Amino acid sequence: MTSSSLFDVIIIGSGIGGLVTATQLAAKGAKVLVLESYTIPGGSAGYFERQGYRFDVGASMIFGMGNKGTTNLLTRALHAVDVSLETIADPVQIHYHLPDGIDLKVNRVYEKFLQNLIAYFPHEKYGIRRFYDECWEVFNCLNSIELLSLEEPRYLLRMFLQHPLACLRLAKYLPQNAGDVARRYIKNPLLLKFIDMECYCWSVVPANMTPMINAGMVFSDRHYGGVNYPKGGVGKIAQALVAGLEKVGGTIKYQTRVKQIITEKGKAVGVKLANGEVYRGKRIVSNATRWDTFENLLPVESMPHNEKQWQQTYQKSPSFLSLHIGVEKSVLPQGTECHHILLEEWQQMTVAQGTIFVSIPTLLDPDLAPEGYHIIHAFTPDWLENWQGLSEREYESNKEAAAWRIIDRLEQIFPGLNAGLDYLEVGTPRTHRRFLGRKDGTYGPIPRRKLWGLLGMRFNRTAIPGLYCVGDSTFPGQGLNAVAFSGFACAHRIAVDLGL
Repeated sequence: MTSSSLFDVIIIGSGIGGLVTATQLAAKGAKVLVLESYTIPGGSAGYFERQGYRFDVGASMIFGMGNKGTTNLLTRALHAVDVSLETIADPVQIHYHLPDGIDLKVNRVYEKFLQNLIAYFPHEKYGIRRFYDECWEVFNCLNSIELLSLEEPRYLLRMFLQHPLACLRLAKYLPQNAGDVARRYIKNPLLLKFIDMECYCWSVVPANMTPMINAGMVFSDRHYGGVNYPKGGVGKIAQALVAGLEKVGGTIKYQTRVKQIITEKGKAVGVKLANGEVYRGKRIVSNATRWDTFENLLPVESMPHNEKQWQQTYQKSPSFLSLHIGVEKSVLPQGTECHHILLEEWQQMTVAQGTIFVSIPTLLDPDLAPEGYHIIHAFTPDWLENWQGLSEREYESNKEAAAWRIIDRLEQIFPGLNAGLDYLEVGTPRTHRRFLGRKDGTYGPIPRRKLWGLLGMRFNRTAIPGLYCVGDSTFPGQGLNAVAFSGFACAHRIAVDLGL
């Protein structure tokens, strides 16, 4: 390969959105190049290994790996390039440990979950069913159609002619938020706070700012396709997609940092690497955040007007403070669930280091840790600004203090955790920014104010001809299955544009 090679598509970054775009296009015959700055693929869905432990970089609650319907997008992406993964079904999506004595498990079986929730709020039995059943209505509409680019008119017409009622219902929900729908049926303030947490644990905003389309997908798919953990860890998803990409003729290059998107006469035509190499492509796809794309890879002074408008509508979500823990197996009592949410005071839900998310993937796949030990990945939202301007000594001291505060809180649900520690590694928003290459280490975009559902989210095409974006700062947002949707949509739009 030389710097003069012309590719059909160049993709910057190998997050799941970028890899789905790459595999879909390569499977259609496109000449595809993926450029990844790190040593392995996956981005936030990557992994790292320490002292016999294989840690997931992000959460291990994986949607989209079911075996039926059309919303199992990760499964579909793997099958498109003739690869597959063994997965392990999780019988409980989340075990909530919340204020006011709410200790509730979201069972994979829908009726069991409803009964668990109704037991806390018997007078809201009708409202609970109506709200979650309406989420199913959204999901069933999504699950009845092929999920591709909403920017492609012929696809939209075809879907409407084939599934007119589903399309009309989805159009009805597109401008709605989950909190507005919940309040039609539910009055109990405590139950509404619980639904806020149901949304916050994946959207990083309360229910009144969480699009109903997204809520319908998550709240229903956990009972339909379910949460399924890939054997060997979350990083196996990206590795399998890369294997499939190379099988169908695509190329990926690691430790290759893109410094600049090259434009000529206003059109994106290639990329320049940090080492000065240049690659040219008919289409350029950025799997970086929109902030990194339009502020770092392109001249910020030339930012398109609609991108400025988008930044006025959306802001960067917080990053995370992460604890990757190795712990003696005896610390976890029999029957411990894989995923937990811990919050002591409702008003702390959205503040930095308020809500703690916990994944224990070795409860599903023991091979990720040495025999006799478990992995606990605990993480909590935090802002980069809380970790800036510190000396090296202050930074390490603050990391240690923050870690022990989290461990002390985790002792509420895992007594003896401190005494059973075998390994501890702490990551801050600075760590996320450094290794994931994301502006301020952000998890993705969140609305600055309440919006009309998903109507403010940008699709894949940009105002710069030849340049597309994919990933969590494009429709429909955060989460592995959501960015896979973005990848399918981006690949479809580009395939049409290239006549593939």
